[in-house]
Amino acid sequence: MMSGNYQRFCRPFQDLFDRMAPNPAVRDAIPVLEKELRKNVINSVNGHLPRWAEAIDQAPNTAPIRIHCEEGHVVIGGQEQLDNAERVRLQQTLERLSPWRKGPFRWFGIEVDTEWRSNLKWDRIAPHITPLSGRVVLDVGCGNGYYGWRMIADGARWVLGLDPSILFTMQNQLALKYGQEAYPNYVAPMGAEALEGISLRFDTVFSMGVLYHRRSPMDHLLRHREWIRDGGEFVLETLVVDGPEGYALVPKDRYAKMRNVWFLPSPLTLEAWMRRCGFRDIRLVDRSQTTTTEQRRTAWMRFESLDNFLDPQDPNRTIEGYPAPERVVFIASVGA
Repeated sequence: MMSGNYQRFCRPFQDLFDRMAPNPAVRDAIPVLEKELRKNVINSVNGHLPRWAEAIDQAPNTAPIRIHCEEGHVVIGGQEQLDNAERVRLQQTLERLSPWRKGPFRWFGIEVDTEWRSNLKWDRIAPHITPLSGRVVLDVGCGNGYYGWRMIADGARWVLGLDPSILFTMQNQLALKYGQEAYPNYVAPMGAEALEGISLRFDTVFSMGVLYHRRSPMDHLLRHREWIRDGGEFVLETLVVDGPEGYALVPKDRYAKMRNVWFLPSPLTLEAWMRRCGFRDIRLVDRSQTTTTEQRRTAWMRFESLDNFLDPQDPNRTIEGYPAPERVVFIASVGA
């Protein structure tokens, strides 16, 4: 797959580049995105990539397709649009693209119950952000694009999501197979560092579930500030712990079995970081402890999940003895 099908893999991104080209605020990123796509796909060592591509090719073709959101689900097509044989083929494709982390989705009537009930997080965020109608959005650490579909449903002009996982990109490409032109939500398999130093200005930038994975949280915040136009908005969702301003937990090794957790600040510390990085009008709009209602193992994600990461005797502590995961949402603006 790696070289011969490169153009096929990148076909959805050509539509993205066509949308970016007339916009001076974002078009400088096009050659960088093209370079990263080639590097991350052609040079990929992920042996599953050909299998995932084959699964998407084998999924049934049908049109026209409506993609919309209903009761928290991203709904792709209707059950009546596939016959029984086509539904079996689609079920097989969805299973080959497992595990499904973010959702939920409903594919032509097939329910994909993902590990995260991401609709609950979106419900905590959506009432507080500037309406997305007509806005160009960057979603860093986007997963498979679930939140991007929610943003498109709320009127965003188009959404660029960044996530290093090629599996998440392939899950998004299955959706784009059915709704690319009408529903411009793109997931590119790369991290935010790929766009460092590029002139970019988005209307809204989201960073959800990323900051605690960064060795330098201040650099992460500064980088995102540079990508927001004057008057634009930053939406930050991350893990925190209790403590005064200036306090941050640095796990000795793992946190909730995750190796790559570096800093868990207190909310006051995080707000101070954001001020130091030049954000304005900083608002804490939500603080919630993550529960097994929101994150759990399902038939579509059979690996360990939150209940395996917590102390079985005390759900308010992680398995390592740290405070259990608690998340905040901060919203801030840039410029005057």
